[in-house]
Amino acid sequence: MSEDYKTQHGHTHDHSKLSDVELRVRTLESLLIEKGYVEPKALDRLIETYETRIGPRNGARVVARAWVDPDYRQSLRDDATAAIASLGFSGRQGEHMIAVENTDDVHNLVVCTLCSCYPWPVLGVPPTWYKSPAYRSRAVIDPRSVLREFGVEVAETKKVRVWDSTSEVRYLVIPQRPDGTENLSEESLADLVTRDSMIGVGLALTPETAQ
Repeated sequence: MSEDYKTQHGHTHDHSKLSDVELRVRTLESLLIEKGYVEPKALDRLIETYETRIGPRNGARVVARAWVDPDYRQSLRDDATAAIASLGFSGRQGEHMIAVENTDDVHNLVVCTLCSCYPWPVLGVPPTWYKSPAYRSRAVIDPRSVLREFGVEVAETKKVRVWDSTSEVRYLVIPQRPDGTENLSEESLADLVTRDSMIGVGLALTPETAQ
């Protein structure tokens, strides 16, 4: 992933771009670390868990169900909010969901150009790069280059469709099911679905790359 879109602990942060809430959180985090109440590496691991495992696992279950159940897939098309809630995943910022499917002809990419609207119930905590001005502007202006920097090469014959989330609607990308997964269980298929693939900056893993 390009360093243009993310910030690692230990690097200089541009606090001028943080909201009041984010500044308060950073201040509290610094105080806890300074007083020895929190170990930085442990905090990093906790944040990483919520960013990439717990929240996104919900979305992965939604995608896996759509891959194996045509009726559920259709319900996602008809009313994604209700379909997702039927699996027990709902709540604030999970309202007004729309599911968009990657196909042989179309690759979908999600961005929030005005803020950082993000479907927390299915994707967990938004990654830092998703909220960055660089991603929010370039994903619209030059999505193919952005995808390339994330390691996704989209053929020129395939259309890249960019979806702009708002406070009124949020999107979940249903990535294409990898080849050679016909005999996998729904639970095993969920292991192939990553947070990035549900935003559109990544692809679903293959059984080989998931090991």
